Amino acid sequence: MAGDSARLLVLLCAFVLAGIAFFGATLAASAHASLLRSAPAEGAVVQSAPAEIALGFSERVTPLVVELLAPDGGSTRLTAKAAGADMVIAWPASPAAGTYLLSWRVVSSDGHPVAGVLAFSVGSPSAMPPQAPEANDKTLHFAIWSAKLVLYLGLVFGVGGAFALAWLAPGRHYGIGPIGLLLVMGLAAAPVSLGLQGLDALGAPLNLFGSTMSWQAAAATSYGFTAAIAFMALSLALIAMAADARLARWLSLAGVVGVAAALAASGHASAAAPQWLTRPMVFVHGAGIVFWAGALLPLAYAWREGGESAEAALRRFSATIPYVVAALIGAGLVLTVIQVRAPAALWSTDYGLLLLAKLGLAAALLVLAGFNRWRLTRPALAEQVGAQHLLVRSIVMEALLMVAILGVVAGFRFTPPPRVLAIEAAEPAAIHIHTAEAMADLAISPGHAGTVSASIVVMSGDFGPLDARGVTLTLSQPGSAEISAAAHKPGDGTWRIDSLDLPSAGTWNVAIDVDISQGQAATLNGEVAIRPATGW
Repeated sequence: MAGDSARLLVLLCAFVLAGIAFFGATLAASAHASLLRSAPAEGAVVQSAPAEIALGFSERVTPLVVELLAPDGGSTRLTAKAAGADMVIAWPASPAAGTYLLSWRVVSSDGHPVAGVLAFSVGSPSAMPPQAPEANDKTLHFAIWSAKLVLYLGLVFGVGGAFALAWLAPGRHYGIGPIGLLLVMGLAAAPVSLGLQGLDALGAPLNLFGSTMSWQAAAATSYGFTAAIAFMALSLALIAMAADARLARWLSLAGVVGVAAALAASGHASAAAPQWLTRPMVFVHGAGIVFWAGALLPLAYAWREGGESAEAALRRFSATIPYVVAALIGAGLVLTVIQVRAPAALWSTDYGLLLLAKLGLAAALLVLAGFNRWRLTRPALAEQVGAQHLLVRSIVMEALLMVAILGVVAGFRFTPPPRVLAIEAAEPAAIHIHTAEAMADLAISPGHAGTVSASIVVMSGDFGPLDARGVTLTLSQPGSAEISAAAHKPGDGTWRIDSLDLPSAGTWNVAIDVDISQGQAATLNGEVAIRPATGW
């Protein structure tokens, strides 16, 4: 019995090391992308149409759909070219004056689609600008979450269950019916999840599920690799269920490796830098969950029947699980530090709140698992009937907690991690204000509450140079004291204010007083959105 446990532990270590070597050798991939800059800038008024529109993202992106809404409400599909984190869109011929909306959708290297709208005007703003397209409805997001949850159940309990049967209880069929059903459900959920990913990437409605364009869009994302590897892992596990004992071991082991590889192929955590660390950690974390959760159904069914085979399965599991849990916790801590950065992000971001829910469920799971191991395992092996019955119920509770954790994990798809929010918060908050007398471009950096600096470029109302005698910036917000500061001119054509203290986030009213000449002045009024200070 000890020899079987030792061989199982050695094999687990071998495929974990193989996964680390494989994913550590892959090329670095980028994280969840966010728009950092654009030319023209958001809200800008340009004298003539630009030859092209440039968008700069925080990470490498692949364009999916770019559409230009004209001042008259008409739309034109545009062609975009991406080079790393920059994307260039050619401008259509003979543009009319007025306000334009550029609706864009890209996919970042973590496989998640990102969308946005850029508004700017040519010549002068429209009296009635076009309306931005509506965002996806919640029905599609619920369908994406549901399909992912079913896929996770198939991967974790299905593939993991096939592995547990082959290694912990060879020749036995404990819980083979539910495990087989979970594998079939996972096989169905993999293509469904991929198709829904394509709809989300295009911003298409749910009734277009199964269309050619949705499959093409899904295949362009890194999630396509995840779905394909997951499908193969599920297939291997299903074949293992019908194979002889020796072949079942190797097929199920390949299935577990496939699950860990699928999880490391896409997603927030696997796409974070440094790649040589994060992908192997996701691989290890995923493999640990599959081993632990996959053993629960076979063990519960085994102890319902009892006998020497049930005792042998429990002994093998008990001898191996401490090392698996240690690796799982270690990998999870590494990924948490990379994703969250600081404890404050746990309760100040949606991602952090989801992570707290996961950690709370995981803590309850560890307490229950510890109780099973140190209070119930020995009495159960000593054939104490009461302990055996309690152990079965406790294992079922472990399985339910695992399902809840997987449900929370499926929700990470819809919120960026704090490390991405920190990049966005550090970017300037910029606006363009245009009047007949003068215009100004204001950039507040960083664009979040706290100590910031301001840069102002002023021009005449007809886009000509304006050699102003002085510029004063005033910022006000209900509930806060008015902030006013005179800008100085460093000689590079801009007016600068080196330090301002913005006490809170939200929309601030902007007034830029421009002293044009003796007896001539202009006041430019607008609003600027200041993001919350991260604190981390």
